[in-house]
Amino acid sequence: MSQNAPINCATAPGDLRVLQSEKANVAERVAEGVTAIYPAGLVLGLITGTEGTKLKVVAGDYNNMIDKRIAEIQQTCGVQCPISTNERATLPSK
Repeated sequence: MSQNAPINCATAPGDLRVLQSEKANVAERVAEGVTAIYPAGLVLGLITGTEGTKLKVVAGDYNNMIDKRIAEIQQTCGVQCPISTNERATLPSK
């Protein structure tokens, strides 16, 4: 997953909502004890530009990829996440 999808500032607010939702989903799954997940094709497409790809990734790595993509979209488009930084889902620390 080394290549990122192009960033479309017209869809950035919606893309950020999708990524934040997936981040919350990852946090819930990790809390349930899941260590690896298959990302949704749409989310993986937002991150890598390979919509429909199925790939199993370590939950922590996936969470980091989501964070990186959120930052790239924010920096490129000058938009903020639809929820505040304090409300963002984070992986529980061990």
